[in-house]
Amino acid sequence: MPRLVLASGSRWRRQLLDRLGLPYTWASPDIDETPRPGESPEALVHRLALAKANRVAADHPEHLIIGSDQVALFDGEILGKPGDAATARANLARFSGQRVRFLTGLALVDTRANRHWVGHERYDVVFRRLGEGEIARYVEREQPLDSAGSFRMEGLGIALFDKLEGDDPNTLIGLPLIRLCALLREAGLDPLAP
Repeated sequence: MPRLVLASGSRWRRQLLDRLGLPYTWASPDIDETPRPGESPEALVHRLALAKANRVAADHPEHLIIGSDQVALFDGEILGKPGDAATARANLARFSGQRVRFLTGLALVDTRANRHWVGHERYDVVFRRLGEGEIARYVEREQPLDSAGSFRMEGLGIALFDKLEGDDPNTLIGLPLIRLCALLREAGLDPLAP
């Protein structure tokens, strides 16, 4: 059975991957996540997911390496992690009553066969109308400063929404498991194999 590595320091992605019951290790890649001029959101998440996997792959021959990256899209703007509470509050105020799209890039690098797969999944979130006090309390409680979109779906963020739309809710947390399972089977690692 091929050995598996998750190219991420995110505990949320590790918790998602744990659900598959496959043995794996993880490593946190250090890459520049700055968008390139004129780069589309889809191209950005493809490039970053693959760059993370490739960075870790250099130290893991004979492995399958999973890379993932996510951006939020709102009003034609690519939004990354807010970084501070004021930006998180401002983002959530803008999102109040609106639809926000999330793109999660997914890459699988097979260092045994020197090949890779890369793609993305989308997931839409419709925010309910949010008051200033609710937003402030949410940001204070969850501190979602390292989360694209300024919320954590895996926590209290669920209280911010009217509706979720997409094929795989794991996409919103940062690791589309349905697509990942398909890629792993294609690479010879079936999560349901004996």
